[in-house]
Amino acid sequence: MKKIILSAAAVSFVALLAGYYNGSPGDPQHLISEVQAGQPGPTVSSEPYEWSPTSPYPVQSVYYPGTEELSPDEMRVIACGTGMPQPRLKQAAACFLVELGNGDKFIFDMGEGSFERIMALGIPLDQLNKVFLGHLHLDHAGDFPAFYFTGPVNNRLTPLRVWGPSGVKPEWGTKAWMKNLRKAWAWEEASRGSAVDPRGLKLEVNEFDWTAVNKVIYDENGVVVRSIPAIHADQSASFILEWNGLKFAFSSDTIPNKWWREHAVDLDLSIHECFIPPEFMMSKYGFTPSEAFFVGTQGHTAAQAFGKIMSITKPRHAVCYHFQNDHDTAPAVWEAIRETYDGPLDLAIDFMTWNVTKEGIRTRMAVPNEESFPAPIQRVKQPPNSLEAYQWTETSLSGVEPESAAVTNDLYKRFNKANGTDLQPPITSLPFRQE
Repeated sequence: MKKIILSAAAVSFVALLAGYYNGSPGDPQHLISEVQAGQPGPTVSSEPYEWSPTSPYPVQSVYYPGTEELSPDEMRVIACGTGMPQPRLKQAAACFLVELGNGDKFIFDMGEGSFERIMALGIPLDQLNKVFLGHLHLDHAGDFPAFYFTGPVNNRLTPLRVWGPSGVKPEWGTKAWMKNLRKAWAWEEASRGSAVDPRGLKLEVNEFDWTAVNKVIYDENGVVVRSIPAIHADQSASFILEWNGLKFAFSSDTIPNKWWREHAVDLDLSIHECFIPPEFMMSKYGFTPSEAFFVGTQGHTAAQAFGKIMSITKPRHAVCYHFQNDHDTAPAVWEAIRETYDGPLDLAIDFMTWNVTKEGIRTRMAVPNEESFPAPIQRVKQPPNSLEAYQWTETSLSGVEPESAAVTNDLYKRFNKANGTDLQPPITSLPFRQE
């Protein structure tokens, strides 16, 4: 077979734009990662490859969620947020979804904007019932309240489970945070639960000791998740997931530390935060030099430091995230990392997807559904009696306009006749009830 060997510069360019694409040897025009095949660089097949003009294209260089079966020994990781506290349409804040071949799914961090990315994947929320929060900053936990409180109207009927760190002060820990959230959104929870099946509002909060080193915080169905301390204004943690001989780690926010160096080794996929150079923070954020260097190197990981910790821990594949991945910033981050690391690398962007097996790691971009609706229910719904579940005030109940209510009530009658149901309008029927 004739093959074209790409230059090192071309390989870097391909990797910079889209990561490595690892096709199978029979695929047309496939690129094989040097990690998977042990070759000096990716190769491109030049042999003709024919297929039916009416059949699906045999090789997809992108991932269409919901169209590919996950094999029993495979892990899939999807970036649902790779950005910063500064909101932008292109990148949500931190969030990564891990899907395993045993059917388990895990969400690591849930920063602002990440919920809509999750919904765009079309996964039933009943399958997304395990959330691990590395710390409680808004860009890592800001979308969790919406994910939790609106779960029932998005067809979640299964209790939600969340893991998060303890606090330096008890009132700063995850249990207190969640308790205060429910107090702040008490009306939301009460009114929402009266409209739809409220079972999705059941919540299990697991607070772990953030100072514990390599502590098992989850051990079910062959999956083990451990936590290690992170250095980010205290009460922060990183996570290591092990399953079926595969290891994944997610740093959340931290500077490189001794715990990551000791325990985040021999990883298949290593996702660690990485910041743009301080000069960009000065020019794009308006930071002073002291602000830019402190935030970008002391509370977060400089690109050169990211490269160094990857060189030390030697993962099969490294992923950096937590910066605005643009045409000007990405080359600067790439160049800075390459000062200290020459291994397999992806600069994460929202919807980047990794398929991980013992044989290889494939990087693609997922194609999201920008007009998604909630995925179908997984259980039979049990809607509440709205007037009994939530005590309406006389102000609201006495304000129903009769003529509009009559139109609404007629819709009920027409629907019942067409569908053989017996639905009754509890509120718009009030003006017509006989006392």
